[in-house]
Amino acid sequence: MEHETLIRLGVFFGILLAMAAWETASPKRRPRVSRLQRWSSNLSLVALNTVLVRLLLPAGTVGVAVLAESRGWGLLNILALPEWTTVVLAVVVLDLIIYTQHVIFHAVPMLWRLHMVHHADPDIDVTTGLRFHPVEIILSMLIKMGAVILLGAPVLAVVIFEVLLNATAMFNHGNVRLPSSLDTVLRLFVVTPDMHRVHHSIIKSETNSNYGFNLPWWDRLFGTYRAQPQAGHLEMTIGLSQYQNARRQGLAWMLSLPFTGQPGDYPRHRSSSG
Repeated sequence: MEHETLIRLGVFFGILLAMAAWETASPKRRPRVSRLQRWSSNLSLVALNTVLVRLLLPAGTVGVAVLAESRGWGLLNILALPEWTTVVLAVVVLDLIIYTQHVIFHAVPMLWRLHMVHHADPDIDVTTGLRFHPVEIILSMLIKMGAVILLGAPVLAVVIFEVLLNATAMFNHGNVRLPSSLDTVLRLFVVTPDMHRVHHSIIKSETNSNYGFNLPWWDRLFGTYRAQPQAGHLEMTIGLSQYQNARRQGLAWMLSLPFTGQPGDYPRHRSSSG
């Protein structure tokens, strides 16, 4: 799709700057760690991931969507559906796949070790939504590329999905204040910061809830929805119990964490009480 890269970059930097300004003007919680310290580490990881994806998987999801469309691969390229129906259906199904992937990364111990990098952040803000281990990023990209081919998702749908996923991930990790009445309405249609913040609680039963990034419906449908954190949004502790030391948040530490760290009692296959 023409100008796809410019569109995605424009949305990325636009949302990042807008959320950073919103967090400064109206923060929900008082940060435990300086923004400079966390942002330098988190954004360094983002830069590294971007380079690796470009080098290892240059075609990306849009490239495989173009290929699938030209070869007639995938379910939606076989079914004779109206174009707009195909686009909407593809976006919704891809979002369900990301929800399922997220649950699996909490359930499989080896994958949880990778995902710990995201959850070990001692604060939560817009950069937390971008903080993932490079191996998880590559695996996630491979899963999305496979899903695009099997589904036969249109190029337009893939671009919309990727833009929405990136934008909503930054939005729902934001340390921003929303009126409760507005949050109640918004979370019927999109995952809000107050909804997703529960997922970053130190309490394992809360960590294993609210997996959605974009659409909020899957958590309600599959019984993983939790409306509010037990301790409240201002008093809840963010992160993982075994990694509350804010000094251990550098880039090298994040890269080594899956291989040297302790998974704790968070994976879904273990007891979810407490």
